[in-house]
Amino acid sequence: MPSPPRVSRLRRGLLAALVTASVAVPVAGAAGPADVPAPAPAVRGPLRSAVPEALAERYAATRADIRAAERTAAGHGDRGRAAALHTMAEPGRRFLFFDGRDGGRGAEVFGDLAHAQRIAVLVPGAGIGLDHYARLRDGGAALQGELGDGSAVVAWLGYRTPATVGPAALTPGRAAEAAPALRDFVGELRALGPGVRTTLVCHSYGSVVCARSAHGLPVEDIVLYGSPGTGYRTAADLRTTATVWAGRGGDDWIGGVPHLRLRLPFTDIGFGTDPVSPAFGARIFAAGDGGHSDYLKPGSVPLKSIAGIVAGTAPAASPAMARPGERHA
Repeated sequence: MPSPPRVSRLRRGLLAALVTASVAVPVAGAAGPADVPAPAPAVRGPLRSAVPEALAERYAATRADIRAAERTAAGHGDRGRAAALHTMAEPGRRFLFFDGRDGGRGAEVFGDLAHAQRIAVLVPGAGIGLDHYARLRDGGAALQGELGDGSAVVAWLGYRTPATVGPAALTPGRAAEAAPALRDFVGELRALGPGVRTTLVCHSYGSVVCARSAHGLPVEDIVLYGSPGTGYRTAADLRTTATVWAGRGGDDWIGGVPHLRLRLPFTDIGFGTDPVSPAFGARIFAAGDGGHSDYLKPGSVPLKSIAGIVAGTAPAASPAMARPGERHA
């Protein structure tokens, strides 16, 4: 067995390799999603009421903001962004807020928010933005469809997500920036419906965001799936009264990422303890055999598991004790 200094060197070497791989991608000088201009939104501030009339007014106003951003993107010559925004502004789409600047922000509602007794806030991970928004939308729609009446899902794109491959995906900076906005948003939802059961559903890097936001957050459950780690050693370190759940599909590549954390003077690299390990202490749900983008596929094992957690009907699972391929809810 390697000695402790040897283990430390191995950890540092593995993380250095991750960083090298992330920055080796030729992105210098390339235009990014945040480079597409957009006007400031007319709709600002929290929603003050969740009655149907107030929600309808809000949805119409944010639709106008999306259309304004579409016109600006078209004038800028970005056909892809303009097409994505055109789809987002279609009748029947319902956004609580939208801002097309700096890569884009938004919160889309699936289900009847005015009468929901259960709300899931879906927090995406790396690589999700206005140009790749369909993945988040599809997941939100699938989860709401599994939950059925009396439930609503809010797909919260409330921060500038890191690129899937890049140094920002290995450090907590974007999560630290996102956490205050997520806390505020969840607080606004609870103020609109104090008795509504609320769950954070956090994918990949989104689990780092949720962990940063967890302390004191008024939610019943926090679901971490496809997680690289949270930046915390144990679930107890999140200092939350919520039940913390974790799951990982059998074919998810994130399971091969070293669950290490290297503290540097200017930042941390890596996110530490594997959330599905016994050392972390989360409750484990059945996540099937799918890959990193398969958790919210209609009819899938993890979708049913996550819906059960949101609905409050999931079995009282014990903290992780089995290997990933042996997990059951």
